[in-house]
Amino acid sequence: MIEVGIIGGAGYTAGELIRLLISHPKTNLNFVYSTSNAGNKISKVHQDLVGSLDLKFTNTINPDIDVLFLCLGHGNSVKFLDNNTFSENTKIIDLGNDFRLEADKVFKGKTFVYGLPELQKEDIRQAKYIANPGCFATAIQLALLPLAAQDLLNNDLHVNAVTGATGAGTSLSATTHYTWRDNNFSYYKPFTHQHLGEINQSVKQLQNDFESDILFMPNRGNFSRGIFATVYTDFEASIEDAVTMYKTFYKDAEFTFVSDESLHLKQVVNTNKCLIHLHKHGNKLLITSIIDNLLKGASGQAIQNMNLMFGIAETEGLKLKATYF
Repeated sequence: MIEVGIIGGAGYTAGELIRLLISHPKTNLNFVYSTSNAGNKISKVHQDLVGSLDLKFTNTINPDIDVLFLCLGHGNSVKFLDNNTFSENTKIIDLGNDFRLEADKVFKGKTFVYGLPELQKEDIRQAKYIANPGCFATAIQLALLPLAAQDLLNNDLHVNAVTGATGAGTSLSATTHYTWRDNNFSYYKPFTHQHLGEINQSVKQLQNDFESDILFMPNRGNFSRGIFATVYTDFEASIEDAVTMYKTFYKDAEFTFVSDESLHLKQVVNTNKCLIHLHKHGNKLLITSIIDNLLKGASGQAIQNMNLMFGIAETEGLKLKATYF
């Protein structure tokens, strides 16, 4: 069994990780670290786990686990690894943004590999340390990579993406209260969202001469989970050519699929899937990409990366079904 530790156990992504890991046939949840909840039952915070898990949060670590998941606020993974040491054999998957960019990927001799399986599965298989992609970044990159692979991103990209309330995490702010969020809609961080760095980085990995602007408008939706992203740009070939290109690019992807029908968000909620749909209007190609922000956009993709790192089936523990109603 793979012995697993989680750091930062009280948030949404940690909760999803716990749910996946306790039903994963190859893992044992060794500890869940949370200084603010140490000594409390995990099911006191993640209340759906009553009757499923008796483990308590702890403020101590086991340095000899096989894999460590970091579910900390952005910028806090570096601080934690500065102050805590693990076995040379311990693999690390960081769900924050501390190690995603090329400039930040090496830390204390550890080289973090960017963990988007559809882009660099073989590198992930060989890696000891993974920087799990951001949620918006995952949806948008999967919309763009087939075009980048053919050097076809030569014009500005217009991106509009809506995320559910869980994308903001569990900490309260003026825009996370129910009375503000319900029956409401708003944008934030227009054209400056932090995920743009990793999106540009991955696009340039496939299309080195990419110099166009990604004009990204992130939005807050009044639903709990999911990301619905639309991207459009110039595209001179036919829609049939576009569909063939995308289906060929993702033919070996375990969780990314090109749909012939238009999409709606409930198709991917509670799954690790990314669904993509293509539409042509004049010389514009519209790409729709949808994911569950907590699964394919975070914890599900982290498990997918763990499976690759340990040489087990990529889909192990991730055969989830959407909840429509």
